[in-house]
Amino acid sequence: MSSRKFLARNLKRKDAREVKERDYTIFFRKIGYVFKRSDLFQGALTHRSFGFPNNERLEFLGDSVLNCTISILLYKHFPFLPEGDLTRLRANFVNQQALYQLASKLDIGDLVLLGDGERKSGGYRRPSILADALEAIIGAIYLESGFKEVEQVVTGLYGPMIQGLDPDTFGKDPKTLLQEYLQSRKIELPEYCLLSAEGNTHAQTFHVECVIARFHIRTTGEGTSRRRAEQEAARQAYELAVERH
Repeated sequence: MSSRKFLARNLKRKDAREVKERDYTIFFRKIGYVFKRSDLFQGALTHRSFGFPNNERLEFLGDSVLNCTISILLYKHFPFLPEGDLTRLRANFVNQQALYQLASKLDIGDLVLLGDGERKSGGYRRPSILADALEAIIGAIYLESGFKEVEQVVTGLYGPMIQGLDPDTFGKDPKTLLQEYLQSRKIELPEYCLLSAEGNTHAQTFHVECVIARFHIRTTGEGTSRRRAEQEAARQAYELAVERH
């Protein structure tokens, strides 16, 4: 059966017309896999707001399968990296933000099946919904074709990210990177100073300055919390320090 009108036969509600018009060929090409069981693919795309059965059980399964697959990829690609660093790298590949970014590139938001209310409130671009849908798709591939096929799909999706990755810096926040950089050169740690906090209590904007006296570096970060402003200032300071020294 062609990917067009692929799911329509499994829907028993008015939404069948919407699904019938969709073409999944491009999506299948992007992930490097073509589903044979329309019920599994439909289940992976079905948010609980749309009805039951939904993708929550598949998401649970896909989460475990993805963790295992990423672990294997990292284990093979970084043969000398210790367990702690492997764990840190894996966490940054399987967290909600990473999954959301990948799901966005795959345009999963255009495919996920949502209830009317969820769709109108912008659920098709909500990070948690897109991340869960991607995990559910991985779980569905595992059920349909087994672990080897999942490995191929995940390798295709994550391989380019892992190639050329610097395990010493990937996944570390800017303040940590800056601190480690300075400590390795026996330079005193930066000073962070709150310059201002503007706006109402529930919607403030913070401005923080980061100073590295030895390098004559001063940067200013802005954020919705003091911590975020410090991280932004640290990011700028780290980039300047690496560039100049």
